[in-house]
Amino acid sequence: MPISNPKVAGHAFLAALYRDGYFPDHLVDKGRGILLALCARIEAEGPADLAALYRLTRAATEEFNALEAEFEAAGSEIETVAREEITGDFGFVARAYGFADADAEELVAVREW
Repeated sequence: MPISNPKVAGHAFLAALYRDGYFPDHLVDKGRGILLALCARIEAEGPADLAALYRLTRAATEEFNALEAEFEAAGSEIETVAREEITGDFGFVARAYGFADADAEELVAVREW
């Protein structure tokens, strides 16, 4: 499903990770895919409130949790720079879909990174 939100469609997800050679591009691509899939789910499901949004972001965060093992196997990890970039993009997504009051830490509350 193509993304219809113009803010999201034009956003460079995980840009800082792509610029840093420590993070393998093929894994950053997977992370970008997780975020785009989250956007597609938000557009398809239209969460009515923060609780519904947090359910969707929890599922996406769990996907990032699983991706951590692949980063480690590639000699990288989801460390401070990556955590901030990923969390920042979760916040961007929330704002882009009208959830300006979303708490950044709650968006990724189940993170293991």
